Order: sequence, then C-alpha cells, then structure tokens
Amino acid sequence: MYLLPMRYLFKLAIVNVLFFSCQQPLQRLAKINAPQPFLNVLIDSTTSGIAYKPCEPSIYINPTDPDNIVAGIVLNKTLHSFDGGKTWSMQFVDSPYGVYGDPVIMADYLGNFYFAHLADPAGKGRATESWIDRIVVQKSSDGGKSWNEGSYTGHRPPADQDKHWLAVDPRNNHLYVTWTEFDKYGSNRDSDHSRILFSKSIDQAESWSEPLAISQLEGDCLDGDNTTEGAVPTVGPAGEIYVAWSLTEKIYFDRSLDGGITWLDKDILVTPQYGGWDIDIPGLGRANGMPVTACDISKSQFRGHIYINYCDQKNGTGDTDVWLVKSTDGGTTWSSPLRVNDDRSTSHQFFTWMTVDQTSGAIYIVFYDRRNYKDLNTDVFLAYSFDGGASFTNVKISEEPFIPNTNLFFGDYNNISSFDGIVRPIWTRVDGDKTSIWTALINF
Repeated sequence: MYLLPMRYLFKLAIVNVLFFSCQQPLQRLAKINAPQPFLNVLIDSTTSGIAYKPCEPSIYINPTDPDNIVAGIVLNKTLHSFDGGKTWSMQFVDSPYGVYGDPVIMADYLGNFYFAHLADPAGKGRATESWIDRIVVQKSSDGGKSWNEGSYTGHRPPADQDKHWLAVDPRNNHLYVTWTEFDKYGSNRDSDHSRILFSKSIDQAESWSEPLAISQLEGDCLDGDNTTEGAVPTVGPAGEIYVAWSLTEKIYFDRSLDGGITWLDKDILVTPQYGGWDIDIPGLGRANGMPVTACDISKSQFRGHIYINYCDQKNGTGDTDVWLVKSTDGGTTWSSPLRVNDDRSTSHQFFTWMTVDQTSGAIYIVFYDRRNYKDLNTDVFLAYSFDGGASFTNVKISEEPFIPNTNLFFGDYNNISSFDGIVRPIWTRVDGDKTSIWTALINF
C-alpha cells in the first residue's frame, strides 16, 4: 500500500477544505500545489503475440463511479480498474469489423463505456482494400470487463476513415464522433482529398447517423500538415457541439447549435499553427501537435468557455511548445495563444492532451518535456489551471525519464481524464526496445 508523507496529506487536506467547505474561487487553489511525489502505476507492457507494442493510450474515468477507470491501447487492448487506477485487468477486444488501433475510450453519464477504433474487417491490415474502411464503436455496460461486437459509422468505400474522437452530451447521453476521411490514405494524387466528418448516435451506439462533411476546406491525403486532421469534439452547456482541427499550419473551428444537423457556412480561423501539426522531435520522428478541444460545462465561473490545446514551433524548430487558446463567446472570437509550459529553457514540450474537470472547471494538460536535460531524456509533466486558463502551474509527474527509440512505433498521442479532483494521465514510455503504458495517481 502506498502512503503519502504527512506533509503532503496536509496539503491535500487544505485543498479539500478550501474547495468543498469554504467554496473559495478556483483561482485561490492555483497557489496550492498538488501533493508530490506522484505514484506511477504500470498499466501495460505486454509484447508477446501482438502486432504492435503498447502505445497510443486512451483513458476515461466513469462519472457514475470514479473508482472505475478504463484504458485502451494499440491495437486491440482495453484495461479496466475498479480501485481508482491502482490495479488493472486486461482483455483483448474482438469485433466482426476488426480492431486496428487509434483507441478512444469514453464513458456516458449512465456509466456505459465506449471503445472507438479503426476497422480491419478482413483481418489483414494494409493488405486489403477494406482496411480502415469505417469507424467502429463498441460498448461496455460492466465497467470495461466485456464489450459488445460494436456498431460503425463512415462506411463509404473506397474512402478510408482515420483519426477519430468521441464526445458525450450529459443532458441526453447522445454520442458524437468526428474524424478524417481520406479519398485514399497516403495518395499523392491531386484529385484525392481529406475532410472532417461528423456522425452521432442517439441510442447509445446502437446506430449512427449518416456522416456529414463539416470542414469547409479540404486537404491532401498524405497524412501531414496539408491534411485535415485532429478533430476532437466537445459539448457545450446547452448541447452545442464544438470541434477544431489543423490544416496548412492553421487551426480551424466549427460548431453546431442543433445537435449536429447544421454547421457554420464558413469555418472560423482560430490561430496560426507555426510549423504545422506534423512536428519533428529529435529521437522520435513525427510528434502530432493536433488540437484538442474542450468546453467547461461545470457550474464554475468559467462555464461555457471553450479551450483549444495544441503544440507548435512558433519559437523555433528547437523549441516546441504547448499552447492554449480560449473563447468566451461560443467560438466566434479567440484569445491570443498562452504558452502552457512555464520553462525558461529552449527545449521540446510535445504530445499534449487536455481535460476539463466538469465538477470544478479545472483544466489539466499532460505533455512530454525535456526542460531538465540537454539530451533526449524525456519526462512527463502536468500543467493545471484553476483560473480558466489565465495561468498554469507545471509539475513533473513521471518518476523516471526515458529516451525514445526511433526503431519503435511510438504512436501519435497520449491522453488524460479528470473527475471531481481525480486526475489520471496516461502515457507511453520506452526502455530499450520495449514500450510500456503508465498512469500517475493524482488527486487534488
């Protein structure tokens, strides 16, 4: 059993008293650090009998039972915990439509979990035309212990479907999914394009609406800066649907005020993304800086604020940074970018992901960080804001650094989830020729 030192428990008690008893404004909490050190928990390091080593992890806390947490890992693994993330059980998930990575885990407000992933109905990967021909969503009603065969959206052959994410409307548990459609993945033909699609389910993933193209501009199919990618949807207080994505070194935003039936006639340009989302990181190769969109639907003073978190190289190719922009008017206008990482060094911060705690409005952002080293050693940091994204406190959450291995597939993202002060980031680390998936037990 892991016990924090008394001085850290005392800090935690202060936070709880301020927040729950005195109901002080969130910005008062910004001056109180979270307890440290953070216990790191190994979630998965399984490598035998699988096509890809562990990477691209996703995680979500059950809002009806915060001790129940589910994670998804490339290609077809899910893990569940019923003790807040201290211990985990793993299962390999099957579907008649195949399971081919890009795991996304989400829970609705009834306690059902959803595992969205890419398809491979023939089970032969890139060798067949049916590879990534749809987006598949499987459901679990027992906390992630078992999954149904799933349903799908976006089956529009011969087009390819990739880079999806989910959102849930807490008012009615409607599910929303956005993703990138390629006319042909990897094609360099001028006639092949990419676009952002949207679909929804109003029956807990039993069926899905016909996909709708929501991006005004189309990109190429080369899976790079000129491809429309990074669509992560979020839901506003009145059921608004917000989503942003990257294209040609810019971030665009769209919204629907009627449950996804209609969208803006012209996408809103949010901010330049210097160097684009396809970022080169020494020792790693590509590291996605795609935007993550979230909206505060808590009862905090920041209710309705929309946040977009991303990475770029505004300060040079040797100084990748993590950024946040926000809107207080439904996405019509946006703030200037605020740098989230607070180091004074010229170093790389990359692979960012964001969550908003919908019980308090607190913002938590996880990312890799090399501020403490002159070489390729890499830490994991958490940045948190209790003042609506006006300022951030940074803290290292990984116990030991790691050095990436360019010979390993490292994946395209990490993830983080929060609920009622419980924060569970998830990330990939490398040790020699092995990858593994970790979380940290963080409780504000």
